[in-house]
Amino acid sequence: MKVKSEVGHQMLIGELSERTGVSRRLLRYYEDQGLLESARSTSGYRVYGEEAPRTVQRIRTLLDMGLTTRTIASVLPCATGDGNEPLELEMCPSLLATIRRELAELDERIDELQRNRGALAAQIGC
Repeated sequence: MKVKSEVGHQMLIGELSERTGVSRRLLRYYEDQGLLESARSTSGYRVYGEEAPRTVQRIRTLLDMGLTTRTIASVLPCATGDGNEPLELEMCPSLLATIRRELAELDERIDELQRNRGALAAQIGC
């Protein structure tokens, strides 16, 4: 069942799941995290607007970058692109600081992993 409105095409969670390849469970999780919005139909079903597939694609791309859903909530408003092109990030006020913080944390994790690898390799004489 598809629901139409005066503002454009709307879809139920099953259609959004099919269009994006993201499970219904994850879509509900994104909604719980404040990353994705839905309305309710008169029969109580979640109904998503025409922007939802692009939003889900942006969320997936940001997750693939290693960001947490908490961080994504703060940078998602700065994400553009329609899902068919690379994600673009507009430099919103706090975005640069967020990206720098994430990069610093990644650098710390990489350093720690390199130390761990060195210690393990030393044990077997590599």
